[in-house]
Amino acid sequence: MAKQKILVMGLPGSGKTYFTNVLKRELESIIGVTTAWFNADQVRKSFNDWDFSYEGRIRQSHRMFELAEQSEVDFVICDFVAPLTEMRNNFKADWTIWIDTIEQGRFEDTNKLFIPPDVYDFRITEQNAELWAPFVAQKILKLERRPVFDWKKETVQMLGRWQPWHQGHRALFERALTKTGQVCIMIRDCQGWNGSNPFDENFVKNKIRRDLDPLYQGMYTIQLVPNITNITYGRDVGYKIEQEVFDDAIHSISATKIRRDMGLE
Repeated sequence: MAKQKILVMGLPGSGKTYFTNVLKRELESIIGVTTAWFNADQVRKSFNDWDFSYEGRIRQSHRMFELAEQSEVDFVICDFVAPLTEMRNNFKADWTIWIDTIEQGRFEDTNKLFIPPDVYDFRITEQNAELWAPFVAQKILKLERRPVFDWKKETVQMLGRWQPWHQGHRALFERALTKTGQVCIMIRDCQGWNGSNPFDENFVKNKIRRDLDPLYQGMYTIQLVPNITNITYGRDVGYKIEQEVFDDAIHSISATKIRRDMGLE
């Protein structure tokens, strides 16, 4: 089993530490599974570093990453607030669990800094670790051996604007996945084109990943491509161009209507 880094993040007082304690216990209940746990406050105490400036927070994120990397176990669990996107990127978690149980923490400076994550694997919205930690543990143990996208394997291409990605697109993806087992989702670079298409590449990517992960991780890849409006080919090129037909409930989902409801058109 390759080592996996688990980030348990959220505002102070949201229940991260207790959740982590239960999660660790659940993972270790499986024979042969080893874990390590680093609590942010304990790490700061051991390094005598209570600097909560921007520089201090970034330093802490690097420190947590290094401690996790040095651990020779199956799962390293780190619970810390990680209020900034840069901090979360520095940690490079394999799994991100957002404990989103409170609107405000006890430290005003942290509340102001906190940026909700766009990408995460699990979002826990109630303080019930005995219920949710076992659920998360089982999901992680089941999905730990994730498939890896194989560039040589037969692949279905999905090309679109995804402005925004919605459940009709999800249905199309799931049907495409049944054909070859993996899908290449291509995003047309068309922000602002035709006076519409308000969302940039990062927004679209994050929207797709939040919808598809962790269940389909390794089964798809995302690529930004030019604003392709025509697809042409000559002789038989060895692949199919197919239109998928869904029921009215799926076909009625409209990205245009979603944008209007968002006040973007």
